[in-house]
Parts: sequence; C-alpha cells; structure tokens
Amino acid sequence: MTDFEEIIKTRRSIREYQDKDVRDEDILKIIKAGMQAPGSRLGAEPWEFVVIKNKKTLAELAEIKPRVKTAPVAILLVANIERAFYKLHWQQDMAAAAENMLLEAVNLGLGGLWNGVAPTEETMEKVADLFGLDNENQKPFCVITIGYPAEGWQNKFMDKFDEGRIHYEKY
Repeated sequence: MTDFEEIIKTRRSIREYQDKDVRDEDILKIIKAGMQAPGSRLGAEPWEFVVIKNKKTLAELAEIKPRVKTAPVAILLVANIERAFYKLHWQQDMAAAAENMLLEAVNLGLGGLWNGVAPTEETMEKVADLFGLDNENQKPFCVITIGYPAEGWQNKFMDKFDEGRIHYEKY
C-alpha cells in the first residue's frame, strides 16, 4: 500500500485532542494543501482561511460548535463569494479544500474534524458574527479542528467498503 492509500484508509474524524500545540509550519502546510484543491475555475477559487489558536476565541467558537472545545487550533474556511466563479456552487470548491486539508493533517501525524457550518443559516450567522464576516459576501463553510489525537482517537483503518452501494449505468 502506498503512503497515500494509507492516508485515505486511516483518516478519521478526531473529536478529542491532546493538550499539545500544533506547529505553525504544519498549520501552513495544511492550508497550502487546501489551496491546492481543484476549484470550479482556476484563479476563481473562493476560499480564505481564519486560523484560530487563542483559547478565549476557541471557547467562544465552542459555544456554537462544541467539538472545537479540546482542539489546540481551528481553521475556519470562508468562501469569498465575490471571488467565486459560480456564485451558487461555492460549497463544492470549499469541500474540496476541506478534504485536502484533513488528508494533509493525517499525512503530518495529526488528526482533524470537519465541523459543518454551512448550509445552516443560523450557524452561519453566528460564526460570521463571531469573526466579523460580511454575511453577504463572506460565507463561513466549516471549521476544521486540528491537533494530536487523544488516547483512543487515533487515525486508524476501519473497513467501510460496501459493494452493494456500487451501481453501473443506472441506479
């Protein structure tokens, strides 16, 4: 199995983290991986990122998204709609960036969790208000928590393959 296959097969949603800082270099690598995702049009990718390490801000965010509570760092993915090529399909570009980031976290020996924000309007508004976003042009998509997995939360293989879910030509 290649390293990439190992990463794909072992990435899990990590909901508890060790009380250990994540290196700034690793945070940057994770964001760079997000920016390498394919977008709907080259040069029109809508993504922007807010890195959150301040414990007070993380606690405020945890009031909206509770799984942020034990994370040493969170990254808010924000869609800048003015930059998006397809104004109604920005979530697809953002999802590609988010998954790239989560895979890079595993590659670096870290764990991550995709905390959904969009499309729930109430949650989007609360997150936008907390981070001073323009609700019309800056849409919070998700919060990715990153850290070293706590005991029992390690990335590990879980066979989820189900051949019965594969259909050919028609459903």
